[in-house]
Amino acid sequence: MLPEWVQLLPPWMLAGVGMGAAAVVLVAGIFVAGDRLFPTAPTDRGPRIDGTDRRRGEIRTYLGSIGERYVEDADVEGYTVAFYLPEREVAITFDPQAFFAIERSGTHAILCEHEMPGHQLGRRLPFRTPDQGRRAGRTSTRIGAAFDRLGLPPTADTDEVKAAYRQRVKHVHPDHGGDSESFKRLQDAYATAKEHAD
Repeated sequence: MLPEWVQLLPPWMLAGVGMGAAAVVLVAGIFVAGDRLFPTAPTDRGPRIDGTDRRRGEIRTYLGSIGERYVEDADVEGYTVAFYLPEREVAITFDPQAFFAIERSGTHAILCEHEMPGHQLGRRLPFRTPDQGRRAGRTSTRIGAAFDRLGLPPTADTDEVKAAYRQRVKHVHPDHGGDSESFKRLQDAYATAKEHAD
């Protein structure tokens, strides 16, 4: 027997609630069956390095390519800086407070924004850096692969990168018979090459 309060509800309301519940169960069953019959491809969850870790890696590569000795996470004027060049008394930090405090102390401080590519550091250093350092930094697999995908040497400038991208996108864009995976790889290569172009 139904509880007394359920008997007080109008029959049309009970019928609506019952049909709604049946529809929810039916739709959920369709989705479960569809997921089992047509499973989605697994997504690549490989390691990704973004933000500060990525910038630190780029700066490490750049300083190594110009042969500059450095200490990571060094203590300078009571602040921990990302990199310290002891022979030149240069502190490289991502922290604006540390930058201003260290700069007042007489040590040359460089503030690296998180969006700044590592090879741009050479323009901020208070000493002359060799030009090949930037090119050597491009031999990393990610950057070199980006230039290779565009069919360009690592010495290509921004205009050459744009022209190569426009030429190649005609063949890989899904609207022109290409596939979305190739198009995505080309877009990633273009973004990386453009960021590291002269």
